[in-house]
Amino acid sequence: MPARFDLHAEPPPLPRRLTDPVPVVLVGSGIWLAVAVVLGVLALTGVRPLDVWFAAALVGVALGAVGLLVLGLQRRAVRRGVKGAQKL
Repeated sequence: MPARFDLHAEPPPLPRRLTDPVPVVLVGSGIWLAVAVVLGVLALTGVRPLDVWFAAALVGVALGAVGLLVLGLQRRAVRRGVKGAQKL
């Protein structure tokens, strides 16, 4: 007789390494930072002018920093036991 599956059973929780957004934000910010450095060096050597791509790279780094700040604030709120805090 085939095994029966409980359609209402809760799935097991995902491992922490698959649900933690911090490594993804750090990698993305690192890539934007590398792009900004390369474009800055190219501008200093006169190969290309500073343009919208350099500005976009700086904005990417800044948004990554804001994302890390928000994640830190959310984790601190969870540790303090704030009722409306999102559990990460």
